[in-house]
Amino acid sequence: MITLNFSDPLLIPIYICSKHLFSKPKLDVISTIHFIFFALDSLIYLHKKNPDRTHMTDAPVHQKLQPEFLPLVFLVSIGFFMQGLDTTIINTALPAMAKELNEDPLRMHGLIIGYVLSVAACIPLSGWFADRFGIRNTFFAAIVIFTFASLGCALSYSFDALIFFRVIQGIGGALLMPVGRLAMLRLIPREQFLSAISLMSLAGLLGPLVGPILGGWLVEYMSWHWIFLINLPMGLLGMFMAFKVMPNRTESSVKKFDLSGFILLVIAMSGMALGIENMASHDVSLTLSIGLFIGGFVAALLYAWHAHHNTNALFQSKLFKNKIYAIGILGNFFARFGGNSIPFILPLMLQVAFHMEPLMTGIMMTPVVLGSLFSKPIIRPIIQRVGYRRFLLINTVLVGICIASFALTTADTPFWLRAVHFFIFGVFNSLQFVTMNTLTLKDLPQQDASSGNSFLSMIMMLSMSIGIAIAGTLLNVFTAYFGQAQLTHAFHATLIILGAINIITAFIFYQIPKDQQI
Repeated sequence: MITLNFSDPLLIPIYICSKHLFSKPKLDVISTIHFIFFALDSLIYLHKKNPDRTHMTDAPVHQKLQPEFLPLVFLVSIGFFMQGLDTTIINTALPAMAKELNEDPLRMHGLIIGYVLSVAACIPLSGWFADRFGIRNTFFAAIVIFTFASLGCALSYSFDALIFFRVIQGIGGALLMPVGRLAMLRLIPREQFLSAISLMSLAGLLGPLVGPILGGWLVEYMSWHWIFLINLPMGLLGMFMAFKVMPNRTESSVKKFDLSGFILLVIAMSGMALGIENMASHDVSLTLSIGLFIGGFVAALLYAWHAHHNTNALFQSKLFKNKIYAIGILGNFFARFGGNSIPFILPLMLQVAFHMEPLMTGIMMTPVVLGSLFSKPIIRPIIQRVGYRRFLLINTVLVGICIASFALTTADTPFWLRAVHFFIFGVFNSLQFVTMNTLTLKDLPQQDASSGNSFLSMIMMLSMSIGIAIAGTLLNVFTAYFGQAQLTHAFHATLIILGAINIITAFIFYQIPKDQQI
């Protein structure tokens, strides 16, 4: 049993992270990123403020959040809720959007990829913008971009326009939460951190929880446009509150931004994701798709060289001298292909192949969420008993088997059996994500924690976009092979391959030393 001595203020964010990773329920990858970001950024900031922490004797006590900070937490929670809601509400609406836009529902994954890619690309910008232009100005700009991009999505009547505004929306989303966390970090006393983050977590729970059902209800009884219009009142409230409750703190010294490295990263991520996405497209030649992928891969290699030789690089190569971190990054990247694509695949299969109504589809996705909730209290005791290596080897295989076993699901599968199946997937997938994240970050040196955490977050977003691109490409390939009359077979074949990819990823975790424990 590990006991933390809170006479060291740097242990407070570690405690916060452990509480929310292993005790508090979180629902999706976005929420996990947010909590990890908060804890490690807290550690970095507290170290800057208290470099001589070893001489401190004033043990902080967890205090109730004072009323003067409630508006700030509420403001950040608005951003947290909007982003959490947006990541889940769109999945159940894709078939209806495709019908109105005269698009193939199996080719709608570009809407998700465009958003996630722009989030991944702009994550490195958030901290620099906040330091350079102030936390209030950056947060205000982020919520303005996100809100008006949501309006643009709602008013879009073509697929290309919708993708454009989704990309803009992702830029706002990439800045929204990191800057919101930074504001809480700099403005709220450390003794009240735990209370503040606990209160904010309610928004993180609510968004993903209501997203699928709300999206299904809006599509079935109103129109898909409302899944974006719902962001407007919250966004306008956030804009108003930003100038009322958030001071514009800046940093006195801000290092020069690594523009060339940033451009290489954007080209790398976009090239590889878009190359995979369009390999089965009728609108883009196979040669061009392969060229995009190769171009992205070359850009990634160039960035690796750049990071090794440039001390001002966004993410320096020294991070990967830490073996556990390197294994964790590789594992996160490949093991998320299947798990991150399932929230996209399953609603499509239920509606397009099984002809389920949108609202019922949203309800059917609820067991996945409940499985995620159930998994949180059992993570720590399991890791303490079996260790990281054995757990990730077994659980990675189980996630893969569970994904592949969705191929056994048909339109005639009983409701209760399907619900149990979805619940089990939610348990295994949540265990996988949280354990991978914890393993990756736990042994990072304090001076590398901030950049290492940011890189992990970017990789998680990139993996999500590539995973959905792979799923969409496989769906299109198998649909062409089996024909429109056999869509169920196309979904089943896609799920089997995604599950197999996840199982193969277990070989990465085989490299973890056998003595790795919490």
